[in-house]
Amino acid sequence: MQKEIPDFYNYLDKVYLKIWDLLNSGLLDRDSEYHLPVFICGEGKVFDGRTVVLRGFDEKNKILRFHTDIRSKKIKILRVNPFGSFLFYDKKEKIQLRILGNTKINHQNSIAQKSWEKTVHMSRQCYLGQKIPGTSTPNPTSGLSEDVNNFKYSIKESEIGYQNFCVVQTF
Repeated sequence: MQKEIPDFYNYLDKVYLKIWDLLNSGLLDRDSEYHLPVFICGEGKVFDGRTVVLRGFDEKNKILRFHTDIRSKKIKILRVNPFGSFLFYDKKEKIQLRILGNTKINHQNSIAQKSWEKTVHMSRQCYLGQKIPGTSTPNPTSGLSEDVNNFKYSIKESEIGYQNFCVVQTF
């Protein structure tokens, strides 16, 4: 028995509405298939994907954003080649969504500051590591000190992480 074809399959304007609805679900629901897309960037013939957290979007200006550490390899890559793409896949709806565009790195500017102020205690932990993300180590490690790894720091103490925090916008 074949399922009924969704209405948005046949109308481009409804496809766009569906896309923004799906992206909105990624912001509102941590369990949504649209919360953790793969972000792909690269230079030359070397491209690499990594999972990021969708942190926001601007439907009017068609901008998606995620947070990352300014010291990360993807930032070095985006400074050379600012083109990137998101890949989302929803197993239930059988929808693959690819969004491609240019990127802008926001570091210690008003966009980064506003996002940092909304970043919760647990998420700030990501920017408190002493080592650059992706640093090779002989043993498995989070890269965080014991105090940071166990959340034994206050929001005020986490402010030092702002120096490593940035917002990547794709448009």
